[in-house]
Amino acid sequence: MQIKIIDSITNKYHLFNQHMKKHYAQTFNVVLFDGVCNFCNNSINFAIKRDKKNQLKFAAMQSTAGIQLMEQYGLPVKDMQSFVFITNGVAHNRSTAALNVCKYLGGGWPLCYIFILVPQFIRDGMYNYVAKNRYKWFGKKNECMLPTPAVRSKFLV
Repeated sequence: MQIKIIDSITNKYHLFNQHMKKHYAQTFNVVLFDGVCNFCNNSINFAIKRDKKNQLKFAAMQSTAGIQLMEQYGLPVKDMQSFVFITNGVAHNRSTAALNVCKYLGGGWPLCYIFILVPQFIRDGMYNYVAKNRYKWFGKKNECMLPTPAVRSKFLV
């Protein structure tokens, strides 16, 4: 299996192999998210709107790219209860992932990174509570969202 990315300038797909995937995840910032979760999709749309410098790439965990990256980083492919942020070749999850993503958003969002000083067990406790209830509170889709043409270049497929 190969991951496809869209070149944001030419708008054409490019395929690349395992070695290039590893390099890609070590070079770019990749957010893996639950593609059927309404809360997760809204969070991704929120991040896309605030990623003015185009520093983030996204993939649904259920996509080919998402599955391959999760396997590459030794993460559970099934029943993952957290989104994942891969930066500099390191995979972060739960609250640490969320706070690291904030560093790449425009406006005052990078200031949220100060909460990294809160002990992780407290941050992750709150994160886990929301993650456990996200389908009940926000609903679930039958299939992953399809990115619009305007943001398609931000997604790995």
